[in-house]
Amino acid sequence: MSALSHLPPGAFAKEDSGDDAAFYAEARLKTHIDDAAIGALTDFYRVVLPPGGALLDLMSSWVSHLPPEVVYGEVIGHGMNTEELAANPRLSRGFVQDLNRAPRLDLADASLDAAMICVGVQYLQQPVAVLAEVGRALRPGAPLVVSYSNRCFPTKAVAVWRTLGPQGHARLIEVYLEAAGFTGLEVHRLKDGAASDPLTVVMGRAT
Repeated sequence: MSALSHLPPGAFAKEDSGDDAAFYAEARLKTHIDDAAIGALTDFYRVVLPPGGALLDLMSSWVSHLPPEVVYGEVIGHGMNTEELAANPRLSRGFVQDLNRAPRLDLADASLDAAMICVGVQYLQQPVAVLAEVGRALRPGAPLVVSYSNRCFPTKAVAVWRTLGPQGHARLIEVYLEAAGFTGLEVHRLKDGAASDPLTVVMGRAT
């Protein structure tokens, strides 16, 4: 039985079922959370992402929110827009791929020291397949940091995400991570939304 079989039919449907590549064809060179939320995420990255390590910034854009003073061995960026990835100064290299159509990642087993998904998990229609691929590419014990806020492109977010509130979002991501084989799950509420965009991190570790 699938780990997500308890979800209702259509849980991963989108209001806009059109081609995602066409939707993301125009570069959006803007941030999707405010400065205070970005600062909180950068502080979190500073603590959990290993300096000198190889990182995967999945569902990235023109910024990765990494601490500017920390040097990493490699930062691989994935996204849906070539121009956005090319504008990101922290990326060593990048690739464009529609994960909803092709969840397999062209990355070697146990080749990464950490991975991040910043405010993008709500768009995944095959979340367990994608996260399992991330886990395969991570070294044992390496962290995957999944962050979310209350902003999104609602027509491209999956139905189950749209029906849940913030606590439900955290639990949904935990279910994804558990099904993908991650352990040591932690939930960190970095910003409560009172004076900035809310921001929550769900983190798991590869096995």
